[in-house]
Amino acid sequence: MTAGAATPGAASGGGRDGLLRLDGVCRHFGRLQAVQDVSFGMREGELRAVIGPNGAGKTTFFNLITGFVPPTAGDIWFGGENIRDESVVRRVRRGIVRTFQITEIFPDLSVYENTRVAVETAAGLNGRAWLTSARRREVAERVDELLVTVALADKAHRLVGELAHGDQRVVEIALALAMNPRLLLLDEPTAGMGDRETEHMVELVRRLHAERGLSILFIEHDMGIVFGIAQRIMVLDQGRFLAEGTPDEISANEKVRAAYLGEAA
Repeated sequence: MTAGAATPGAASGGGRDGLLRLDGVCRHFGRLQAVQDVSFGMREGELRAVIGPNGAGKTTFFNLITGFVPPTAGDIWFGGENIRDESVVRRVRRGIVRTFQITEIFPDLSVYENTRVAVETAAGLNGRAWLTSARRREVAERVDELLVTVALADKAHRLVGELAHGDQRVVEIALALAMNPRLLLLDEPTAGMGDRETEHMVELVRRLHAERGLSILFIEHDMGIVFGIAQRIMVLDQGRFLAEGTPDEISANEKVRAAYLGEAA
């Protein structure tokens, strides 16, 4: 199986009629080929992982999907439409929402206030100086729902900057959920966490997928997490597609073991 072949997308059912499809996508930064001729497909409701050594092109791959960088070549399809040239804002409106390796929150606001800002932004209300009581009630109910979903209702009035790192990452997921994602991209969601914080994050991701049917694509270096929750895994190496398959298929793949898994053993 070679990079850019139709096999990866065909195997995972991610053609133009699927949720997400990348066809022969490249991204070059001068002479650096960060992503080279990668094809990828994903169905609605899947829980997928992207792995690879440092410098494999994983974050650039996410940046291409979310519109933070344009492709040098290739096409990107979402919900059957070509979004190759669409802005980040338009992609968010379509439901492509991400978190980052470095937590993006408002540390001087409370958990509740952070979430309220995200809810009002999603509803197009954050530029309004005055809201009706009915609209304020709708916003409050949505904020309460999100905080229950991520198990932070008991910390609603704590300043986010005072929270433990793991809770701050969970707040970031609440903000992402406020945007009503069809596809949630998580860039190393457990980075820097202790064991208990990691367990909480993994359980949250698992619940969002199982109970809400949310489509989730995540980058993660902890192979125990990847093989524990991902339905399918794509492996990148030096910007190129290396392999794709179920956890069992990836763990048995000699090329993957040589390029990546062997380094972690």
